[in-house]
Amino acid sequence: MILELLKCHGSNNDFLIIDEMTNPLFTEQQRSELALLLCNREKGVGADGILFVLGSEDFDAKMRVFNADGSEASMCGNGLRCVARYVCEKLSIQSAVIETMKANLEVNERESILGEIPTYQVEISPVSFELKDLPLILNQKTLIDEPIQELSEIKFTAVAVPNPHLIGIVTKDQIQSNIQKELSEKVNTPNELFPDGVNVSFVKPLQEGSIFVRTFERGVGFTNACGTAMSASTLVTCLLGLNEFEQPVDVFNPGGKVRCIAHKVDDSFKIDLIGNATFTHRIQIEVQLEQQVFSYVKKEEITKEISQYKNLEEHSKQVLNEWL
Repeated sequence: MILELLKCHGSNNDFLIIDEMTNPLFTEQQRSELALLLCNREKGVGADGILFVLGSEDFDAKMRVFNADGSEASMCGNGLRCVARYVCEKLSIQSAVIETMKANLEVNERESILGEIPTYQVEISPVSFELKDLPLILNQKTLIDEPIQELSEIKFTAVAVPNPHLIGIVTKDQIQSNIQKELSEKVNTPNELFPDGVNVSFVKPLQEGSIFVRTFERGVGFTNACGTAMSASTLVTCLLGLNEFEQPVDVFNPGGKVRCIAHKVDDSFKIDLIGNATFTHRIQIEVQLEQQVFSYVKKEEITKEISQYKNLEEHSKQVLNEWL
């Protein structure tokens, strides 16, 4: 089978887009196998996951996200920005509604966050602080800025957006230590607290209106950025009074930066995630899934967009050098 791939990234969280909008190509098992084959950075194309873009009966498109380990994620904020751009350009529209596993989310084109970088805003919701929605097995209903004694003295907030996240506000020393790796690996191998694993983020406030977020993603490991984690982290800092609801927060990460706005209406929440949707390569491969092999037919680098994003990376590094 000849397969067209579009390699892309949101905050250097990189993906392969496969278009199935008019012609479904794969079974569920094949999507998982394809992620294992193609995302491998040593033997495959290399990516954090595959974004399958399918048709939707009621909305503009549907997104399915398969991680590099073959598991499926219910949502991916950085990936959704890339899918938003792909769908809007394909359909010649500036806004759309994308169906995901647990919610139908609004997306739209926005002014660039720096230079001429293609920028999209996506809705991150639904939001739940109930432990059963992660799930987290503790004898309480929520966990808001409290330590989990079995893990660490660090205070955590547990939130599903809808991906499960454990968010800790930490010091400079803690974010530069090995604590996050040890803790994250513990809760993402068989354990009594998180039966399905969890994304773990350490958050360091920088100055008013800006934070740094480092995330260990369930099914992936440390990534350059995680869109739902940056959104959840912004929400938690607003909840704890470190930032303000309805105000933009610059969120720096190892892959660059995004902008988030947390909204609170009565007892419900949602977050706007605004950032790049960069296309880096157009790739054509011949794949034989039964044999678990593929070969390149064509690979074209999109140099202009790669160069544009490097400017944002340099800007982010300068800011982080001042604060971390």
